[in-house]
Amino acid sequence: MQHHPAFIIRHSIMSIFSNIGQRLSGPCGIQELMDDLGEALSVTPDMRMLGGGQPAAIPEVQALWRERMQAMLDDGSLDKTLLNYDPPGGNPLFREIFAAFLKRECGWDVTRENIAVMPSSQSAFFLLFNLLAGDTPQGKKRILFPLLPDYIGYANQALTEGQFIACRPVITEQGPHEFKYHVDFDRLRLTPDIAAMCVSCPTNPTGNVLTEAEFNQLRDLARQHGIPLIIDNAYGHPFPDVIHGSFRPKWEPGMVFSISLSKVGLPGVRTSVIVADPTIVKALSNMNAIVSLANGNVGQALIAPLLQDDRLLRLGREVIRPFYKERSDTAKAALSHALGDKVPWALHAQEGAFFLWLWLKDLPIPAAELYRRLKARKVLVIPGHYFAFGLDEEWRHPHECLRLTYSQPAHIVQEGLEILADEVKKLRA
Repeated sequence: MQHHPAFIIRHSIMSIFSNIGQRLSGPCGIQELMDDLGEALSVTPDMRMLGGGQPAAIPEVQALWRERMQAMLDDGSLDKTLLNYDPPGGNPLFREIFAAFLKRECGWDVTRENIAVMPSSQSAFFLLFNLLAGDTPQGKKRILFPLLPDYIGYANQALTEGQFIACRPVITEQGPHEFKYHVDFDRLRLTPDIAAMCVSCPTNPTGNVLTEAEFNQLRDLARQHGIPLIIDNAYGHPFPDVIHGSFRPKWEPGMVFSISLSKVGLPGVRTSVIVADPTIVKALSNMNAIVSLANGNVGQALIAPLLQDDRLLRLGREVIRPFYKERSDTAKAALSHALGDKVPWALHAQEGAFFLWLWLKDLPIPAAELYRRLKARKVLVIPGHYFAFGLDEEWRHPHECLRLTYSQPAHIVQEGLEILADEVKKLRA
């Protein structure tokens, strides 16, 4: 078989890359997702974007960012923000403010030494996973994901083979069209090679929120084995706090929590905060100096006053969370109406975040093929298999699932869900 010249050139170039270079430069789910998003925004503006994690354009939120930018222009602080480097662990004053905010509003016993500012959660987790796991003097160490499906952006961040291991969930059906994932503690095994456990909460992609009992049991297991429990709070507490129930995981010494500015409407500033023990904070700061030199200043400058007067908390409680709850209910109703009862389907219980997680039971084609068919009809979704990584065995279930966002304007979501339902019904005809 003859290969196209471009194929030959690409593969000959790949052959000179290091093992790590090949791991990081090859195709992957998060790269495909971001390429699709970028192309849709620039080349195919009529694409119905039901795939990405882009926050919605909420008028009250955008007005607040414009107000803050104008205030920084008026008082001259914008010039200083744009002109200067911060230390690699974040602006010291911002770290003080953030620690005081967490202590006051969340009851977390933290100081500035527990706070590291990072250039996005994605970067923070890459450093964190490779700080804690991989090849060590004690042998191979691994990160355990106790509740799949989990965030697509983790899947390709390991620098060594076999660095991630994951556990399939218990699936509990809660009604004719609703189910929930639970941690399968009977299957979960913390062997000596496990360096840390990691879970997003609310979970991206499913919107699952750990129950209080599950969180406590994971915390206790981590304590018993002397390893960190890492909680990715991109959609959770303390902001944007898109959690529809009452339980909020709480940081304690020995844990690592990640808090992002992206989902409060600031994905462009690429800023996150890691809350951890001082040893991990210092290590991440040192690593950040090597790979990024410093953090972006704009996100820290924008939200610092909002932490001091609690406007950011109120924004989450009074604007952002109700907005997404209403969007969630509307999208669920639209999908329920479009799919009806003629095809077997179920949604994960809507407990938080920005997504519907759709299970198309006994789907006759892989979700990846359904993704391609929908893309041809100008509807962008994410097939579920990208969120099921770190397994040693095949698992059919995620190949029957799709992640759908409802953060886009309501009419786009409606159109996209109707086209999705039409395509699914054709498969059953």
